[in-house]
Amino acid sequence: FKTCPGRVLCKVPCSGEKEVDLAVQSAKAAFKIWSQMSGMERCRVMLEAARIIREQKEEIAIMETINNGKSLLEARADIDTSWQCLEYYAGLAGSLAGEHIQLPGGCFGYTRREPLGVCVGIGAWNYPFQIACWKAGPALACGNAMVFKPSPFTPISVVRLAEIFTEAGVPKGLFNVVQGGAATGQFLCQHPDVAKISFTGSVPTGMKIMEMAAKGIKPVTLELGGKSPLIIFSDSDLENAVKGALMANYLTQGQVCCNGTRVFVERKILDTFTKEVVKRTQKIKIGDPLLEDTRMGALINQPHLNRVQGFIKQAKEQGAEVLCGGDLYVPDDPKLKNGYYMRPCVLGNCKDDMTCVKEEIFGPVMAILPFDTEEEVVERANATKFGLAGGVFTRDIQKAHRVVAALKAGMCFINSYNASPVELPFGGYKHSGFGRENGRVAIEYYSQLKTVCVEMGDVECVF
Repeated sequence: FKTCPGRVLCKVPCSGEKEVDLAVQSAKAAFKIWSQMSGMERCRVMLEAARIIREQKEEIAIMETINNGKSLLEARADIDTSWQCLEYYAGLAGSLAGEHIQLPGGCFGYTRREPLGVCVGIGAWNYPFQIACWKAGPALACGNAMVFKPSPFTPISVVRLAEIFTEAGVPKGLFNVVQGGAATGQFLCQHPDVAKISFTGSVPTGMKIMEMAAKGIKPVTLELGGKSPLIIFSDSDLENAVKGALMANYLTQGQVCCNGTRVFVERKILDTFTKEVVKRTQKIKIGDPLLEDTRMGALINQPHLNRVQGFIKQAKEQGAEVLCGGDLYVPDDPKLKNGYYMRPCVLGNCKDDMTCVKEEIFGPVMAILPFDTEEEVVERANATKFGLAGGVFTRDIQKAHRVVAALKAGMCFINSYNASPVELPFGGYKHSGFGRENGRVAIEYYSQLKTVCVEMGDVECVF
């Protein structure tokens, strides 16, 4: 594993079929204990885990920055979201219930909300600790166990989460971590004792996981990629819209699935908006992510940096104009000279059919496209295989709601971008996946309903 300076931090052994089976069996044994506890008992344990994370926020944030390369400022926000997630689902654990239905003749029926069993979580490298909490929170609240596989590029911080759960008092093995790449993930997905799979990552990998899960009739939650539209109308607050565009493109070095990388700007304000965005982008402080004033750290690894650079090269070949950035960045600190840094990029003169506008780059690259009418921009915004997110900036509240209603995306923002409170569901349409994380609705994806019909008299028999 490598940090932004390119040095080896540690070596993590990959889990093979034997180790995966041990993890699943351990989780299965813990499930028998955890699932029999009351919701309030589970609540108390989860609150304790949240308390530990909150109190150790700085230590975990530093670990996450080293793990991923994002700025310490962002890592702190990720850890806050993590403990808030566990608190939120701890609060729901004690409220999970079925319903009573009165039937004719004094008979009645009722439903029970029951856990699924051993759930698998497969995380991405952009939000390692946070994604693990987003998956573990609802899973554990419902009484499930979880085996989690982090990305092989960011294996460290999730191990700390497993330790915290143990310290908080979950049964031994309830939250297990296995390490590895595609082969390890395959062993997990195909294991007969796994009841559900939740995956965050790329569309191609999501398709493979869905195919493997189908053979075992396992429910799947897929949180995949995006190429989300951000629509800036001429009546918007320009300063706020510029801030929104920066937030929609440059968090975690642009390595965010719901980023609004297709920035549609009404032609009346195109030049003014573009000039301001370029000015603000050029001021972003790049460098050591552990320094307080750094706002952009290093990309995840060399192959990914090369991939992002390839998109920019192709964009220029197809006629886009690099208005700023896009080149490699070498920090002054000699310890960081081998880091995977690049300057955040703004592309102008973009067209809808360019590769940089159609495909997910997953780096700090913003594409600006002009538009003239509301009807036109909505049609263009929806002309994509993805449907994860979308944003609208305007002072006209009726127009704002009208446009987000027309957007084919699962997560929409009005006059803001990339806020993900744990109280609200998160997930996409189309190739961006299905199922939801966060919010009360996530309980539906980590539990199942049992119906019980009670007859109060003799059985009515037609034979």
